[in-house]
Amino acid sequence: MENVNEKIAAIREHGYEIDFSTIFNKAIENYKKIALIAGLAFIVFGAIISIFFLGGFAAIWGFSTITENMSQLDPKNFSGTTVLIYTLSISIFSGICAPFSGGILKMAYNASKNEEFSLATAFEYYKTSYFKDLFIATTVISIFSLGLSTALEASGIKFIGSLLSSIISFLTFLTIPLIIFGKLPAFEAIKGSFTIVSKHFFVLLGLLIVSIIMVCLGLIGFCIGVFFTMPFLNSMYFVIYNEIVGIDEKSELEAFLE
Repeated sequence: MENVNEKIAAIREHGYEIDFSTIFNKAIENYKKIALIAGLAFIVFGAIISIFFLGGFAAIWGFSTITENMSQLDPKNFSGTTVLIYTLSISIFSGICAPFSGGILKMAYNASKNEEFSLATAFEYYKTSYFKDLFIATTVISIFSLGLSTALEASGIKFIGSLLSSIISFLTFLTIPLIIFGKLPAFEAIKGSFTIVSKHFFVLLGLLIVSIIMVCLGLIGFCIGVFFTMPFLNSMYFVIYNEIVGIDEKSELEAFLE
């Protein structure tokens, strides 16, 4: 952890070099190695989440009630209490999903080292000590991001709310790799991500915009292809982190032997 903190401190003082084409090409190569298994993992995870949440809501309120509420889901109609409940619910959901994102990043790491990985790799972080920090960090980010966005939308300032939410999400996109690879606790990882991303804001923004476009290509046809293009974004996250911060391979091995 001290090593990563030292790197972040050096980045804060001196910045770092980054090359758009190098990172993009490495992300493509990494993506090719994980696309199939990671895509299947997204399908399985999506099915589990859908069954768990929709099944639970339907059992309590019924499908017709859910359909009616979804059609009326407009922040302008929310009361203060509803905004709070809505924000907390979505934020907790994001926190539950965070270990899965970490698992896809672990796939990307294994692929970069030509090490074996499987469908189970995507779910590894649900049973490690990292779960707590992954959950806390992602939930906190979502509360601030979604809470701010929803509050502004409820006030009729939809564009500003969406913009600020997107900026917060972008500035914190390295939080998960800083937790699982950098071994940082939740709040240090959030601060570290802000520091790193802000130093090359527009280059990193360009890389993520291109990545999102690549992901959206999966919507062509039967749309199921998006499950297999989504891992490209995770590959991009991994390569960006690895190029800027790097991964202590000895520490990574020791962590999984604990």
